[in-house]
Amino acid sequence: LGPALLVSPLLALMRNQIAAATRMGVTAATINSENQEDWQAVETRLARDEVDLLLISPERLANEHFRDAVLAPIAGRISLLVVDEAHCISDWGHDFRPHYRFIERMVRTLPPNLRLLATTATANNRVLADLQSVLGPELTVSRGELGRPSLLLQTMRMPSQAERMGWLATHVPSLRGSGVIYCLTVRDAVQVAGWLQSQGIQAESYSGETGERRVELENALLQNRVKVLVATTALGMGFDKPDLAFVIHYQTPGSVVAYYQQVGRAGRQLTAAHGVLLSGAEESDINDYFIESAFPSREEVAQVLEALRPAAAGLSINELMAQVNVRRSRIEKTLQLLSLESPAPVVKQGSKWRLTAAPLTGAFWERAERLTALRRIEQQQMQEYVALKNSHMEFLIRALDGDPGQHAPPGIRPLPASADPLLVQEAVAFLRRTSLPFEPRRLWPTGGLPHLNVTGRIPPDRQAQPGRVLCVWGDAGWGSLVRQGKSQTGRFADQLIEAAAAMVRSWAPQPAPAWVTCIPSRRHPNLVPDFARRLAVALRLPFQPVLEQTDDRPAQKQMANSSQQARNVDGSLRVQGPLPAGPVLLVDDMVDSRWTLTVAAYLLTTHGSGPVHPLALASTAHADE
Repeated sequence: LGPALLVSPLLALMRNQIAAATRMGVTAATINSENQEDWQAVETRLARDEVDLLLISPERLANEHFRDAVLAPIAGRISLLVVDEAHCISDWGHDFRPHYRFIERMVRTLPPNLRLLATTATANNRVLADLQSVLGPELTVSRGELGRPSLLLQTMRMPSQAERMGWLATHVPSLRGSGVIYCLTVRDAVQVAGWLQSQGIQAESYSGETGERRVELENALLQNRVKVLVATTALGMGFDKPDLAFVIHYQTPGSVVAYYQQVGRAGRQLTAAHGVLLSGAEESDINDYFIESAFPSREEVAQVLEALRPAAAGLSINELMAQVNVRRSRIEKTLQLLSLESPAPVVKQGSKWRLTAAPLTGAFWERAERLTALRRIEQQQMQEYVALKNSHMEFLIRALDGDPGQHAPPGIRPLPASADPLLVQEAVAFLRRTSLPFEPRRLWPTGGLPHLNVTGRIPPDRQAQPGRVLCVWGDAGWGSLVRQGKSQTGRFADQLIEAAAAMVRSWAPQPAPAWVTCIPSRRHPNLVPDFARRLAVALRLPFQPVLEQTDDRPAQKQMANSSQQARNVDGSLRVQGPLPAGPVLLVDDMVDSRWTLTVAAYLLTTHGSGPVHPLALASTAHADE
């Protein structure tokens, strides 16, 4: 017999599984995105039958080289196919790892006598039905107990982020052992970890953006060298630390399945552990975004397919961005999901995407509508969980189609629902001290800007300098006050002047600004100039409104990707009058794609200004842009 093939969804989980295999004397290897330098050696060992277990991600099944050069030669010798976290095969797992759909096609081509094992901790009846339709009706199902007698679950509604941060700083130091705090976004994970560090708590953030430090941080948690990892779902399924003492959720996840997967990390070999869910005001908006972005809209699909139709040689992502008013991540999502249909209406060849002869069938939209409705039900179910006063584990067991029986929680006290008021005040101050850097753009968009007659690389002396933004639009800290000034009162509060001035003094851009100017707007002609003028007074610098908007353009927020935003700015600004000497602080209220500030800096430096230091009150930027 040859090697077993294990399909596993997360790199952290693979590392855990390889370590466990090694301890048992099993020779395990992996081919994944983080070990490209090892691929050739692993392929050679596979050919020599020196590997007992090969771990891959579901995306690897879509890789032509892997299928032809690695999988094909050993296909007849595979002793066992293991699909871990098999609930992802179900339609339920669509928006977590869509490439699990490849497993259905793979199973159809395998020898009928191949042994197959599918494992998951969270397969309710609906998921089991899906698995039987994909893996075959002869699937033998073995179900264990869902109850966790070592885990004390509790929920608390705390709308404000400062209150939750104060609660964490109050109670985490008194908890025994180490644990995980789950956040819905990377930004929150970084922010909460920074807050805990400021309170002397050994905390680190962990997400898909952590990069090379992920292994180091996993080991630090496993060895209790950190008190807590503040993590996104990147530290999720299968991460095994038997003595994890607590799992705290900073916001409510979107489904019972996701929550059970995460909170179930705690107390595996302890007599008692805490699972606490802190429900915040922002979680509904975040989960709404996840639900609404899981599938592309009909309009997005239509735009992408229409752009590809005349392009016989195909189009790259950047070329598509220049033609369709759709965000980059949405273009990528659209193409990925369409390419996973069978037959697929689009295929990728090199860096280009092109149409095939296959039409997009109605089944795609039926699945999208069914799953979107299901996500809404799951979201409401989690709000019902948050409202519980007791019997939390019983609720989860029933939601997963299990039998709660005579479940009894461990004999430990629930954690208090209150936070130290002084720590809450300190959290407010922390949120208002933070500012976000943003880097200048160094390249013009694909195809350049015709009005400015520029293309390619932006000359260094025409680029903006690294900038600063005070907060995230509508977020904790100053975000709500910025939204109030822009959307309600029409004037930014004096507190924002003081905060922005303090940020500039702390930032201390060099060479130091000698004067202040701002981005003009026809829709709100007084809003930003009034703010910039008052900021200049606070900084004791002269204010000169030297930029003028030439014509009415759509709001940048209506432009969905950076290429469209760049062309929307092209030709819309001009410099009037002689410029003051020296470096300049360039002020705007919002920053998203950075193209407005990029074009303004190019014009100012072209007309003789010194270096341009951009400053904005709030960021509305999408992470993918």
